This record gives sequence, structure tokens and C-alpha cells, in this order.
Amino acid sequence: MASHLITNVRVLDGTGRQPFAGAVRVEGPRIAEVTTAAAPPAAPGAVVIDGRGATLMPGLIESHAHIGLADMNGYDLTRLPPEEHMLLTVENARTMLDCGYTSAFSAAAPKPRLDVVLKREIEAGRVPGPRLLANGPEITVSGGLGDNNLLHLPHYETPTFAWVADGPDAIRRVCRILAREGVDLLKLNLSGDLGTSSYPSDQTPMTEGEVAAAMEVARAAKLRVAAHCRSAESVMLALRHGVEVIYHANFADERALDALEAARDRVFVGPRWASPTTSARPAARWGSRRPGLASSSASSRCPSRRSPVYASAASACCPAAITASRPRPTARMPVTCGSS
Repeated sequence: MASHLITNVRVLDGTGRQPFAGAVRVEGPRIAEVTTAAAPPAAPGAVVIDGRGATLMPGLIESHAHIGLADMNGYDLTRLPPEEHMLLTVENARTMLDCGYTSAFSAAAPKPRLDVVLKREIEAGRVPGPRLLANGPEITVSGGLGDNNLLHLPHYETPTFAWVADGPDAIRRVCRILAREGVDLLKLNLSGDLGTSSYPSDQTPMTEGEVAAAMEVARAAKLRVAAHCRSAESVMLALRHGVEVIYHANFADERALDALEAARDRVFVGPRWASPTTSARPAARWGSRRPGLASSSASSRCPSRRSPVYASAASACCPAAITASRPRPTARMPVTCGSS
């Protein structure tokens, strides 16, 4: 087992304390010791790395990863052949690791086996990348987020980044196929969204029966489930059926926020601030006014009103979106800060 001793560093240990001078000993894949005094003697055969005063911190965790997404629109993503797409995904994984992300919870892959194959190659040591919980495409319904099919063209079951299925039996089939292929997670698109959805963000196209069918397979296959839930009803739907990770929740009303609080011991909320940040800052050059964002009903209903963690992340990334509604938190929710 490889041993490393990293000396002469400022340690940021992730507990909230101030960085301190110290050394870190790593045995194999595990941090074995953190010292605040002089570096301990190196074990025989250990590799000693002089940090030269740099800051050393634990690896970052990406909780809303889409490693297989590329800088292209949905139609081009659909047309990209699996071979080229796999190479692009491997390159993205390397970039993530180089940027300090050592773990990733996938919020979906644009093709069914991209994450599964990437995870196997990373674990085998053949390609560099973060530890990964693999997912398949986002499971959606006709007209839902990810379905960019056009009526006059041949129908694709797996366009863009999604897998289109309607009705409980079709949903079960997709979930069972993904379980067979080796995913760790499933992702359900419960609510609508902008872009490739014919349903807006505050509507919920996926039905009770469809969500129940997915959860039935997930429990049998011991898979975790995450869900795209912008609308208040989608948050309630996810909570009723035991979804563990709820993304966005930005149109959650008081009823949904109360339900999230009540489930805080079993549910994580992943707000994903990349889109609001883009809307609040670069979009201003195209006529989007910051005061309008600050006073929007969506921002006033955002879970930041209940979560100090969410609020601090929001104010750091997107102050215009919450300036008018600084939270006075009454309770805590576990929040993941994925960048997506």
C-alpha cells in the first residue's frame, strides 16, 4: 500500500476552523493522520511531498454531476456517437479530478452506459477521475425535461440527456434496464423546466403511478433515487415516495418547505446555483434587471428562507437573487452544493 507524507502545508480541514500549518500522512486511499506540529517521521518507503507553504484541503464532492455533458445543444448531443461521447466523458472526468473533485454523485448521464463504463475504468485505474456513483439518463415523460423529439421526425427513446417513458410499465422497464447495466442511481424528472420541456418549471408532468413504479424497481435493486423537482407539487411527490435527493426546489411553497423540514433526516436538497448565477449576472447585459430577480416570487419562496447553508451558498454565488429576502432561518435542511 502506497504511503505519502505531505509536509510544509497550510491545512484546511473542512471543519470550519482556520487553516493551520501542519502535515498530512496518507496511507493508500485514506488520510491516516493530520498533525499540527512538526511533520512526523516518514515511514520507510513513503513518498515525501514538500507543499512549499501551499494550502492543502480535502477533495471536493460534486453532488450534481453531469460528467458526460458537452458544450453543445441537445440535438447535437443526441447525434454524438457513443465512441466519441465516451472519450469526451473521460476527458471531463480528468478535468474534474485536476480541479480538486475527488468524488461525484451523478445527476444523470446523456447516454445509458457512459457513467457505468467511466466508473469501472476509474476503479480499475485505467483512467483518472473522481470516485463516482453512476447514473443513467434522466427518466422523463413525453414533453418533459429532456424530450426534444419532434412529431414529424423519427422518435428517439433517449434524446439529449433523457430517456422518455410513459406510464408505470414503461418506467419500470427503463429502470430495470439501467439496473441491469450497473447504475448506482436513478434520476427522475418530476417537474418541467426551461429549454427542452413543454412544461414550465412550476408544473409536474410525471404522475404518482410513474414515480411509484420507479421507486418499486429502485428498492428491489437497492438503488438510490434523485429527482428534478422545481415545482412545489414535484417536491411533495418526491417526498411521498421516498426520493432521497431533491434537486432545485426553487418553486417550493410553504407546504413543500414544511414537508422538506419534516424529512430533513433522510433527504438532501441540491439547489444548483449555476443557472441562477448566470441569470443574475451575465444575463444583465441582455436586459435582465437585477432588482427584478431580487423581488421575484421564486426567490422569496426559495429554500434559503429555511436553510442557513443554502442561504450562505446563495449569497456567495448569487446575491442579487436573495438580497430582498435575507433568511431568518428557523430550521436546518441538509443541502448539497453541486455546481452542475
